[in-house]
Amino acid sequence: MDALAILRQYYGYDAFRSGQEQLINDLLQSKDVLGIMPTGAGKSICFQIPALMMGGVTLIVSPLISLMKDQVNALIQAGVAAAYINSSLTEKQIHLVLQRARAGAYKLIYIAPERLLTSDFLSFAQGADISMLTVDEAHCISQWGHDFRPSYSRIPEFIAALSSRPVISAFTATATPKVREDIVSLLLLEKPTVMVTGFDRPNLYLEVQKPKDKFGALSEFLKSKKEKSGIVYCSTRATVEEVCERLIQNRYKASRYHAGLPDDERRSSQDDFLYDRIQIMVATNAFGMGIDKSNVAFVVHYNMPKDVESYYQEAGRAGRDGEPADCVLLYSGQDVRTNLWLIENSNNNEEPGDESTREQILERDRRRLREMTFYCSTNDCLRGYILKYFGEVPPPNCNNCGSCKTNFETVDVTVSAQKTLSCVYRMKERYGVSMVIDTLRGSKNERVLRLGFDKLSTYGICEQSEQQLRAITNHLILSGYLVKTDDEYPVIRLGERANEVLRGSGAVHMKLPKEKEISVAKHEERKAVKVDRRLFDVLRDLRRRIANEQNLPAYVIFHDSTLTDMCIKTPTTPESLLSVSGVGQAKAERYGKQFMDAIVNFLRDNNLEEMPSGPSKGFDPATVEITDEPVTVNMVADRINCVLIENGYKKISGQRVNSWLIAEGYITTVARNDKSVKIPTEKGRELGINSEERFIRGEQVEINLYGRNAQEHIVNNSLRLL
Repeated sequence: MDALAILRQYYGYDAFRSGQEQLINDLLQSKDVLGIMPTGAGKSICFQIPALMMGGVTLIVSPLISLMKDQVNALIQAGVAAAYINSSLTEKQIHLVLQRARAGAYKLIYIAPERLLTSDFLSFAQGADISMLTVDEAHCISQWGHDFRPSYSRIPEFIAALSSRPVISAFTATATPKVREDIVSLLLLEKPTVMVTGFDRPNLYLEVQKPKDKFGALSEFLKSKKEKSGIVYCSTRATVEEVCERLIQNRYKASRYHAGLPDDERRSSQDDFLYDRIQIMVATNAFGMGIDKSNVAFVVHYNMPKDVESYYQEAGRAGRDGEPADCVLLYSGQDVRTNLWLIENSNNNEEPGDESTREQILERDRRRLREMTFYCSTNDCLRGYILKYFGEVPPPNCNNCGSCKTNFETVDVTVSAQKTLSCVYRMKERYGVSMVIDTLRGSKNERVLRLGFDKLSTYGICEQSEQQLRAITNHLILSGYLVKTDDEYPVIRLGERANEVLRGSGAVHMKLPKEKEISVAKHEERKAVKVDRRLFDVLRDLRRRIANEQNLPAYVIFHDSTLTDMCIKTPTTPESLLSVSGVGQAKAERYGKQFMDAIVNFLRDNNLEEMPSGPSKGFDPATVEITDEPVTVNMVADRINCVLIENGYKKISGQRVNSWLIAEGYITTVARNDKSVKIPTEKGRELGINSEERFIRGEQVEINLYGRNAQEHIVNNSLRLL
């Protein structure tokens, strides 16, 4: 049985996502691999399918008990023999798992890194036929990663203790180029295939708000969520307690999760969320890593996280089913001070190492905090900011973030910039943003007068509002005209570009919002597919009953996206049921009759021969914008999606377009400098696809650009990509 047949039989999907097939093929050829794939991109399939096709057993190192349980439960439901070993098991249970493993009962065993070198497990591993070792959440091995785990550093020691070296595969969702280098080096990967499938999650709507009343903003946002499942992240335990209590008082089904709670309460709270007994989980970052809950419709960050990696990983827990989901960050200046305190008091500082190394780690964390603060301050495309951070070349606009949904105008703020820079200079570069703004606006507060700033020539020379001046100051910091220090009480100083403005040799332009075109509260109106909600509720209730009987989370039975596809296709025969995305052979045999009976009864009770579904109008390729200027594949996909959504179709992703172009022979994947890159074939170049080298964040990358003929070809085949 080949890889595609296994995908169909066990997982119920007809095609691989971008990057999956090459990683699987390389592993089957005994090549080491490193896969950098965003949350929801299907990393687990990349090592689970080779594990099923290889002889012997595959070990998967994972730091998370919840992730192990979820993935093992899902494998068992799909008809695959799997087990896990971690601290949730008793010694007797671990002994039983190892006994069965020695007898060849499992194809996959998930193991916590702390357990690798225990005598019992090492004894088993040294005598077992281990075909592959997979390291999940591989960024944890790097001190420069956002979630360093010392236990990961002993994985090479375990590999060296084996009787023979297995194939090594490593996977993570977020890794900068430096962290990727660390993973390859520290895991001693041998000439690995390095596959970066892209960090874009086009179904996620990104927005930053700066409300004066954060809980009021959260309450307004939740009005449109009804029974949707979501997570609210807070930076401290005290904030978790406060927000959770207020949500419960407002009659939301909410629970809390942080490291200060007893183990039993944390476990119970997590289960309530996974089993849909509560709607909202309010938590610190101690919650969520490894939670494979597919129907999380929103993630709200009540406070700004300390780095972009953490933010994108946490936000990425929304929309794993591919449905539209909201990721909203509620920002305030206090968040910066809180994160600085957390950085200075981080447990990372207690890890063994010399003072120089500890200071390097602190500086690294402060730099990341600056990058995160810039994300909260920029008026440019938020998705583009994140993609550039991870080394990608984004389109100018994504049309699915708070910045792109805001109507901006470009304004010349040179005079205001000169006044601000001059004020900073006259205040001896010793004060923060608020004090500078107060001085510029002529504030009569006690501290301004006591320090004598009312005597400065820049006192009271600006008429703009505090909000406008703060936006201009943030823009000056982002653009290098000002520098903001990383102290507990940060001050602003003149940057390298300040002189060109102060001397009148340069102009400063910035984008300022005119008016919002949409609000997050209305974001729920974005729907890709029209289904009969009554049938969906019937199938969801059936899924809930089955899940309760088996004591499993509902999404382990079927994802919401699978129920949606059932509503569209209304399968009433075993053959038609297998055409539903996410229904494999084992699940069809186990649950098929119940779901088909529910569909037949619904059709009969509502006097329907078939469900009214699908597009409301025809798709006209001529209405998609095509230009003579070459553009990226994501830009082509965005233009197609504007027309698809208007006509009731699902959206397509740039990754899906790339996969189709590879299958059609227009693009191929090659290894260059130990990395996998996509380049046009001769057939692709004839079509009008050309590659171009660019430097992104100090690294040379190769991107593909699509001319008019290539754009037309993709547009004309749009419906084949759905």
